[in-house]
Amino acid sequence: MIKNIYLVRHGQTYYNIYNKLQGWSNSPLTEKGKQDAVQVAQRLKNTHFDAAFCSDLPRAIETCQTILDGNDADSVKSPTISPFFREEFYGVYEGTNMDQAWYMAGAPHGLKTFKEIVSQHSIGTAKDWLHDADPFHDAENNQKYWHRMDQGIELIKNVQVPDGANILWVSHGNTCLSLVERFGEGKYDITKRPDNGSLSKLVMTENDIKFEFYNRK
Repeated sequence: MIKNIYLVRHGQTYYNIYNKLQGWSNSPLTEKGKQDAVQVAQRLKNTHFDAAFCSDLPRAIETCQTILDGNDADSVKSPTISPFFREEFYGVYEGTNMDQAWYMAGAPHGLKTFKEIVSQHSIGTAKDWLHDADPFHDAENNQKYWHRMDQGIELIKNVQVPDGANILWVSHGNTCLSLVERFGEGKYDITKRPDNGSLSKLVMTENDIKFEFYNRK
């Protein structure tokens, strides 16, 4: 059984402009963000989707629904919405300037930026260090994040669709990077978030997930 997963990062939000960690918080799509959604909808309008998934965060829902509303290929009309697909939870650092938050995570280990942490260690390490730096320890560590996200992946694996079906998944920046780190076989840059409204494709089989391409506009 093969499933073709079209992975889209949601459109630009105000927090994206302001360089803030967004996580489980939400800021509205900007006008550009709405156009991001329309543009990817145009790219996918002739692709038939047997299923669609997104997180329960409004920026993902709006982007996903824009894509489905603009589809001309008799696709599903609405997505399966689940908190399993949410972005990483950043705890006390929700809404914090990204550079400041990752400095707080990396400084105790001699590293100052997200890029330095990921280049020398991994995105999983960045999650763990942000959890450690959170005085409330509410920020998701790598284990907790993947425990949740794997439940979302299982929803996609178990959906009843024909062999070779196309599935839409609207996701978030850090989640796209985390998927690339896990399934991208080292082929892609994991130090920089994908563009808002960008399109990637994964191929899921019963035993494997691989990226066919990543972060195309």
